[in-house]
Formats: sequence, structure tokens, C-alpha cells
Amino acid sequence: MQIANPIYDVVFKFMMEDKKTAKSFISAIIEEDVLEIDFAAQERTLRLSPDQKTTEEESEKLFLTVCRFDFSAKILAPDGNVKTVMIELQKAKMASDVMRFRRYIGSHYQSSSNTDGNKKNPKACSIYCIFLLGYDIGVEDHPILHVNYHCEDSTTKQEFEIDNEFIQSLHHQSWIVQINQLKQNYRNDLERLLSIFDQNNCTSNQHILKVDERVFPKIYQPIIRRLHMASESEDIQIEMELEDDYMKELQDKERSIAEKDKALAEKDKTIVENRKELAEKDKTIEEKDKLIEELKKQLAESQISSKINKK
Repeated sequence: MQIANPIYDVVFKFMMEDKKTAKSFISAIIEEDVLEIDFAAQERTLRLSPDQKTTEEESEKLFLTVCRFDFSAKILAPDGNVKTVMIELQKAKMASDVMRFRRYIGSHYQSSSNTDGNKKNPKACSIYCIFLLGYDIGVEDHPILHVNYHCEDSTTKQEFEIDNEFIQSLHHQSWIVQINQLKQNYRNDLERLLSIFDQNNCTSNQHILKVDERVFPKIYQPIIRRLHMASESEDIQIEMELEDDYMKELQDKERSIAEKDKALAEKDKTIVENRKELAEKDKTIEEKDKLIEELKKQLAESQISSKINKK
């Protein structure tokens, strides 16, 4: 079966706009049963930070390559209780400033809307962060990372599990997917599901992947069908082409900046080497001057000694 390539933001957005698909996808990653899910907000692109100097025309074209979604979800906890959590999903194609992720997460902690909806006695919701990265972070052979806080007795160092509102309100769990680290020898159903991002399955058209829908568990079939639907959409095909143009432009600009940085670094290196050369020349001149002074002193002493001997 052919599916649209979800590495493209437009395809991933189309996939996640369907609640049934979003529930299934997020449930698989966090390994918890998502009962209900709603978009809290969504933001596909952001303008460059204000401190980035660009012309008005450039600012209309340049965007960050981060695709973001916010969900409010009701999750069935292992103890049978239902809890409300905020799920923040960020998909990034290229290495970006970690501070952007920190600021975005920080905005959730500050937001008064991040509560369970109880107006009389509102409680802060737990925050789950999911990062889908199109680049490696330096952790080899581990495509899916689950980063979780743990509690321990500070004195005995004994770790223990605790279901505590205060702790859960001030700490969050994260799931990091390194798309490039996904291997074809999938070890579990989650890795099999995430194979929809495996670029080794690209056809001659990089917008389209070829997958065997039979290898996906039945629960994930709606996701495959949704991506198949996207592959047949002319509008999505056009947007993928625009995304290609944008990424090429961004990569060209980054390459240009990298070349300028390299030229500046080489210039700085040349300046440092020139300064070192000058310092060595100054040292040589200083040593020569010192030698001349020493020779003058020896000559003067020799002349004085000669005069004394003549007398």
C-alpha cells in the first residue's frame, strides 16, 4: 500500500487532525490508554525570533521548522482512575535551539488554562511532552527514549513510586523519537508503527512511502488508511512540494551562513597566526637587541681591560 510521507508537516497534520488516529498514535507512544482527546491548540509554524535580523520580505518567508500540537486528554491510569493531562507534541526536522522547547514547555506551566476544568477547585494537569525529531541527538541505537522523573529518599537513596499531585504538577515525562535511528528490524509494535516515518520505504517519489499494511497491528490500521487517503490528495501533494521548496531555501540559507561562519573562523585563525608570528618576531628582535647590548657590554669591558694593560 502507498501512504503519504508523514515526515512532511502537512501530512502529519492531516494524520493528527483525525481524533481516532491521534488517540491511537499517542496511546502507542505513551503506553497508556487515551480515552478522550481534544485539540487544546495547534501551531504548525512560528516566525523567526525577533532578535533575528531580516527584511520584511524575508520575515514573511522564514519560519522555524517545528510543527507543534497541544492536546487535552483523559487517560485511564493503571489504578483505574481517569486523569486529565496536557500533551505537547513537537515535530522538528532540523536541529534547533533547545531554548525554544524550554520556552514552549514553560508557557504550559504558566498557563492558567492548564487545569482539570474544575472551576471551584482547579488542579494543575500533568504535562506529557512528545518530541519527534528528524535528526539525531547523539544517543545511538535507541530510537525511542522515555525520560521520567523518579522519587528517592535523599538519605537512604531508596527509590519508590508515588502518585502525588504536587510532584506530578511540577515535573513532566518526555518521549523522544529519533526518526533516523529507527531500524527495519522492529522490536515491538511501537517501532513497527513508527516505521511510517522510515525514509528507506520511499518510492521514486519521496512524497510517497510503500508499506505492507499487513505487518501493522489491527489497532493501527486507521492510521495507515488515513495516510493512504493523504497520498491521494492533490492539495496535500502540492503542499509537500511547497514544503520541499521551503526546506531547500532554508538549507541553502543555513549552508550560506555556515560558509560565512567558516570564512570568519578562518579569518580569525589567520589573525591569530599573524599575531603569533608578530609576537615571535618581536621576541626575536628583543633577543637580538639583548644580544647586541651584551656584545656592546663585552666590547666596552674589553676596551677598558686593554687600556689598563697598556698602562
